[in-house]
Amino acid sequence: QVQLVESGGGLVQAGGSLRLSCAANGRTLSGYSMGWFRQAPGKAREFVALRWNGGTTGYADSVKGRFTISRDNAKNTLYLQMDSLKPEDTAVYYCAATTGIPATSESRYDNWGQGTQVTVSS
Repeated sequence: QVQLVESGGGLVQAGGSLRLSCAANGRTLSGYSMGWFRQAPGKAREFVALRWNGGTTGYADSVKGRFTISRDNAKNTLYLQMDSLKPEDTAVYYCAATTGIPATSESRYDNWGQGTQVTVSS
């Protein structure tokens, strides 16, 4: 098991940027593929981005071209750079890790952080 801790959320105006971090405690992330998910009030949790352990990335259509997932192995940290934010990006954002094949389904991930709130004002 790897413990994940998200940070970097906050309140930002539409069009602004935020960078979320997901720090891993207890184990190195180098053996894991990672994902970012989000959950808006009253809605189900949804896929945002994923990164295979080898570096290949994938994005939900709603964030493609605006969000970038990356990992710094030296810092044992996953990032989500979010640019051109929209009010509909408002949600609690979660990072997740898996030793298996990453996917858009949250059921593929067995390690989760506690989430960080992102609020985008119009």
